[in-house]
Amino acid sequence: MCTVTFFPKNGTDFILTTNRDEDPKRSNLAPDFYGINDVRALYPKDERSGGTWIGVSEKNRLVCVLNGAFEKHERQPEYRKSRGLIALDFLYTDRLEHDMGHYSLENIEPFTMILVDWNITLDCIELVWDGNKKHMTHVPLVPKIWSSSPLYTPEMKTERDQWFKHFKSNKPLTATSILKFHKTAGSDTKGYGVIMDRGFVKTTSITQVKKTADVVYMHYESLQQNTSSDNALKLAQTIDD
Repeated sequence: MCTVTFFPKNGTDFILTTNRDEDPKRSNLAPDFYGINDVRALYPKDERSGGTWIGVSEKNRLVCVLNGAFEKHERQPEYRKSRGLIALDFLYTDRLEHDMGHYSLENIEPFTMILVDWNITLDCIELVWDGNKKHMTHVPLVPKIWSSSPLYTPEMKTERDQWFKHFKSNKPLTATSILKFHKTAGSDTKGYGVIMDRGFVKTTSITQVKKTADVVYMHYESLQQNTSSDNALKLAQTIDD
């Protein structure tokens, strides 16, 4: 939920990779297939909330969540609903932008949500909830990195941006090389490397989603259990494919 990179490819294809930074005692289930109203989705599950931090669905959509908005916030003792459950709501909805605009986020912890939709053309939307107001932006289709505000100071984000800038200048940019970036960038800075470890919070898993034509591939690595899995979700063909 805390470091995300996005690489648009040809047409509606893309690669999105996320490192989840979390309490290492919090348990997760590896990606599996779930369904609501005959719509299939593929995502890892947070056992505590039942939600997810990244998922793809037959609605030709990906949803990914990072903790926090633009700056570090003070956590409340409890919130009305998990952000991971909101991610599932957006994963299955028929009217994405309508629901994004009308969805009540009252008493929801601040978050940044990245939504990639490819029903017509490739569209990457950033939805930021700062605790008071929604901020929705259509993200330019260029390589981009996000770092979670609660864990990374502006100075740390700037250094991470430099690692990313240097990395993306190298060719070719493949799923394998991007995954390597997510495992090695900033490895000499343990507290804020892309794989980070502060004891009470650390990178617990890496998930990479690669869309190629009418198939979405999800690669998942649990750094806690030293296991990995690969799954594929077959989609209805999109206009540009």
